[in-house]
Amino acid sequence: MIVKSKTTNLLEQHQYRYSLQDIPDPNLYREIYPYTEIPKIAFNHRHVPPNMPAEIWITDTTFRDGQQSRAPYTASQIVDIYKMLHKLGGEKGIVRQSEFFVYTKKDKEAVERCMALGYDFPEVTTWIRAKKEDFDLVKSLGIKETGILVSCSDYHIFKKLGMTRGQALEHYLSVVKSVIDAGIKPRCHLEDITRADFYGFVVPFVNALSDLSRESGIPVKIRMCDTMGYGVPFPGVALPRSVPGIVYGLNHYADVPSSMLEWHGHNDFYKGVVNATTAWLYGCSSVNCSLLGIGERTGNVPLEAMVIEYASITGDFDGMDPTVITEIRDYFKNELKYDIPPMTPFVGDNFNVTRAGVHADGLMKDAEIYNIFDTESILNRPAEVAISNTSGTAGIAYWINRHYNLPDFREVTKHDELVIKVKAAVDKLYEDGRTTMVSDDELVAIIEALS
Repeated sequence: MIVKSKTTNLLEQHQYRYSLQDIPDPNLYREIYPYTEIPKIAFNHRHVPPNMPAEIWITDTTFRDGQQSRAPYTASQIVDIYKMLHKLGGEKGIVRQSEFFVYTKKDKEAVERCMALGYDFPEVTTWIRAKKEDFDLVKSLGIKETGILVSCSDYHIFKKLGMTRGQALEHYLSVVKSVIDAGIKPRCHLEDITRADFYGFVVPFVNALSDLSRESGIPVKIRMCDTMGYGVPFPGVALPRSVPGIVYGLNHYADVPSSMLEWHGHNDFYKGVVNATTAWLYGCSSVNCSLLGIGERTGNVPLEAMVIEYASITGDFDGMDPTVITEIRDYFKNELKYDIPPMTPFVGDNFNVTRAGVHADGLMKDAEIYNIFDTESILNRPAEVAISNTSGTAGIAYWINRHYNLPDFREVTKHDELVIKVKAAVDKLYEDGRTTMVSDDELVAIIEALS
């Protein structure tokens, strides 16, 4: 069949409608996933075209996936963070949705308090089990959309659920129908999609979901879950690991519009952020993230990272307020007592701190030389230096000027007598065996003693 694509405005051939391959034994892709070895990245050199949607956005799973791997938030803490997500996302709602658990009294209280704020964005959504009592619960709360787990790899279908593909497909469809009958929009979480038989199960299943959506008139969202972080962004990578291939296949062979596609990735192989950006570039409107990347094992895609990625590929924050990233960071550190690794981009203590004297000398002349962007105006985090035996007089001078907020006409240089004396005092500490950085309080004490 030849149809005109709404995306490319070209006549395209749709001669295939993939059918379920209900095989007796699981396909575990052992050549790619040998388990006793590092997973392999196989190429078939099939390239699909980039297909950036006209509109892209971010969704949040801080209170669902992010809460599965840390101490539970209190209801008040959830409300505080939700307010910051609203402020961060701006009036256009670039942070479009946030998903919540609803199983405990605390969870339900948090949902009700967040909904009572009356924000359009982020929309409160939920994640539920495939049980009628869960459907009734979210409906009573006034939730319009909920996530449902529909695991799609043979690892899960055969090994975890003890079903065949055909049985799993029928079970999932019955659950989705029940959600639709309850008046709720389903968001189908295709767990472990990067180990699934894409054309033997995923596409036929999603085609059936698309049929169900058309019949009911209720949109069915597809969340592509890279549960183990196996996704690969490179062009020409073979399925099931190809992020471009997965997005293109669901767009092209399952007729899922970009606005109904969502990428949910993990960072097991350090590819969380680039995979999410790749999903955007190849036709997925939404990427699902958690604040600071907190999530299962190595974590989810950090939401703050995708705020920066959004501005990088669109050229605009589009109403988002990136300074809220620093507010969120401070809240996690001070209120939640969460230890953020110091090298973490955008939120770590050291992300824009230099220790090398030659770098500090560059910062003094022009911060742009060694700072990734104007972190002071964009994130409310000015570039800093940390003082050690490698900081030199330039590092000490820069620290004094920043710490005391000296106006231009009073700024010290690396040749000032005070700076030279402070360096001598710092050098003496390391000559006596010190191995750690010199703290701000210690530097203040040294300066006061020399003044």
